[in-house]
Formats: sequence, C-alpha cells, structure tokens
Amino acid sequence: MIYVENLKKEFKKTIKEPGLKGSFKSFIKPKNEIIKAVDDISFHVPRGEVLGFIGPNGAGKSTVIKMLTGILTPTSGRCEINGQIPYKNRKNYVKEIGVVFGQRTQLWWDLALRETYTVLKEIYEVDDADFKKRMAFLNEVLELDDFITSPVRTLSLGQRMRADIAASLLHSPKVLFLDEPTIGLDVVVKDNIRKAIKAINDTEKTTVILTTHDLQDVENLCNRIVMIDKGKKVFDGEISNLKEKFGSSREMQYVPLDMNAAQKLDYRAELGLPESAVEVVNDGYSVKVRFNSNLVPVEKILNCTLSKLHVKDINVSDADIEEIIKSIYRSEVKLDA
Repeated sequence: MIYVENLKKEFKKTIKEPGLKGSFKSFIKPKNEIIKAVDDISFHVPRGEVLGFIGPNGAGKSTVIKMLTGILTPTSGRCEINGQIPYKNRKNYVKEIGVVFGQRTQLWWDLALRETYTVLKEIYEVDDADFKKRMAFLNEVLELDDFITSPVRTLSLGQRMRADIAASLLHSPKVLFLDEPTIGLDVVVKDNIRKAIKAINDTEKTTVILTTHDLQDVENLCNRIVMIDKGKKVFDGEISNLKEKFGSSREMQYVPLDMNAAQKLDYRAELGLPESAVEVVNDGYSVKVRFNSNLVPVEKILNCTLSKLHVKDINVSDADIEEIIKSIYRSEVKLDA
C-alpha cells in the first residue's frame, strides 16, 4: 500500500549575521545552508498494517508525513501510495487518504458537527446511501451521537479529536495518517480513541501510519515501528524484536523495612559496576533499581539486595518499550538501520 524508497528532503536556509549590517549583507549577498530534513529513508507498508512512525522532536517525522500526503515534494527518491505519487495528482490522491493532525482541526468552528459532515460529504462526493451507512458505523465506533448536534467550538478536546477522526474517515480512505491523535487527552479518552482506531483497522483493513510521542499508543496499536532520528532511519521492525534485541534493561522495585539502610546501599561499589550499569531511584517509600542485565545478571542484583536489606515486597520486571526508546534517544544503545 505504501512504498517509500530513498526519500530525501532538503531545505535552503539563509544564514543572517546579527545587527543591521548583517541584515544588509544577507540581502545583498545571502549566505545559504542546505538542511537535510529527511536523508535517504526507505520503508514499505502492506495493506491493513498499523505502523508506528516515531522519533524525537526535529527527527523529520512531520516532513515525511507531508511528503506522503502530497503537501511537500521530495528533493529526490520515490514515494508511492496505492499506486499513486502523492504530489503529482493530489486532487485524486487525497480522496484515498485521511489525515488527522492532533493540534489542528479540519472542522468548521461555528458549524454544528452534523452540518460539518454534510459539507465534507459534498466535498468528497459521497453518495447519500454510503454517507448514511458510513455515519452509522462512525457513530457506533466513535460514539458521536452525544455531541453531533453541537457546534464544533463547544466540543471538549476529546470530543473534537473523535470528531476529527470521523471526518478523516468519512470517505472510506484506504490510508489513514494520524499525527499525535491522543495529545493532551486524559487516560480514559485516550483508551477510547485507541479502541476506535483498532476497531476501524480490524473492520475495514485501513492502513494506518501513527506518529506519536505517547508510546502507549504504539504498544497498544502497532506490531511494527519505524524509528527515525536526524532525518535517518535507525530502526524498522517489530516491537517484539526491538525488545528482544535491545531490552537488556531491567527494573527491580522493592519496599525496604529500613529506608536509611536502603539509601546507604551502593550497588556500583558492592558489585564493581560502571556508573552507567545501575540507576537507583528512591521516592521515600520504595526503591527502584534500573540495571543493564548484560553487565550484571538479575541474580546478582537480587542477592546483593537481600543480603544487605530486609524487604517487605520485591518485584523484577523487563524493560518496557518506553525505556528502550529513551535509551536509544540517549544513544545508550546502537541500532542498525
């Protein structure tokens, strides 16, 4: 469904020196710098997959999405979605995609939501029978009935996000681009939106590209992620493979009987470990010990703890996806592109 090969996007940036002299100089003889926002990225997405597209701020995620939606033209490389090149025939292409930007709305502020959908029906040339059937499905999945007669300006953030997702799906797109769809939402609303996205994907096999900083979205919705940093792809694979390959981090949490004794326990000194191998967080009630199991086995950390302290409760857990990706962003682990 989505084919991206050696995609690049460069921007020209004018370097201005400070002051009036610098402004005059940059006007007469501007000094330019080429910024590589996206640098030789390739990935393929089959029909019906939900792909997590992640990276730190400034990594180039939005630039890639804008090229895939036809807003930007690539400097070089190729992107093709359902056999169409996005920037070449945008009018026909946009009928096959839906786009949701978490911080921007495509809804008319003063119109009632029902009227907004009627306008979109005409724009996308959806016939009456299909529109009625589509609205029934979207009402069921996204629970729009409670606020469908309300003006968009009166909707809460969670309601507006559900309304935006419905608007992007009104014309039954083959591909849905979701950019931060749960940003700023509370836990309950986030969970409802995730369930709705999953139901839409399961029912209609809509291909979804999900860009988010909320890694719970990724874990709940995606089997595969593409991670980019500084314009380059650094990982492309299943989340389970990422955990297997880079999930050497473990966390032990325990409640000591004597917190003063726990504060004095120095795992690095006791086990002869480098500073990066162990991190201890004490909240005054419990102690969390994060450690690299490649450098120190779980057994040694447990033995050291239990031989020095009396504890009420203790638990050891594997690293979650958030901790792994934080480590990758901090360059604590190295990835092969």
